[in-house]
Amino acid sequence: MSSLEARLKSTLRDVPDFPKPGILFKDITPVLASAALMGEITDRFAAEWRGKNVDAVVGMESRGFLFGMPLAMALGIPFVPARKPGKLPYHKVSESYALEYGHATLELHTDALAPGQSALVIDDLIATGGTALATARLVEKLGARVVGFGFVIELGFLQGRHVLAGYAVDSIVRY
Repeated sequence: MSSLEARLKSTLRDVPDFPKPGILFKDITPVLASAALMGEITDRFAAEWRGKNVDAVVGMESRGFLFGMPLAMALGIPFVPARKPGKLPYHKVSESYALEYGHATLELHTDALAPGQSALVIDDLIATGGTALATARLVEKLGARVVGFGFVIELGFLQGRHVLAGYAVDSIVRY
């Protein structure tokens, strides 16, 4: 286990029975309170993805914004927000996907990525992989390609990495 992974595991807060009974929620709020840890996360992702033909970082609403924007700045490339419906003011493409207890939708502006560009998708956590896969489909609808995914936390027992088979998946902390 890397020292960053160990520090993150000791900083993340477990919240039992949130958002519903039986779920052990991994709360990143204590990580966000540490400028040093946030800097290390950004540096770790930048070291992993620098030089791998990444043209833009796509962050999934909303915690992906917290990690994606500083990473895009560190790499000197654009940040693209994947938003919930009704949040983007311009022409957009949409992708709906199944959740454990319903459906959700994400959107990108139609001019967020140009055909042929490469995007790195970032989020705080991968569980079942549905949101990440929907984001990849959005990127691909624009004619761009997903170079890979970066997650601070991976809940490996939920098999989200398998849903993203064929894509590079990078995570810092695994449970």
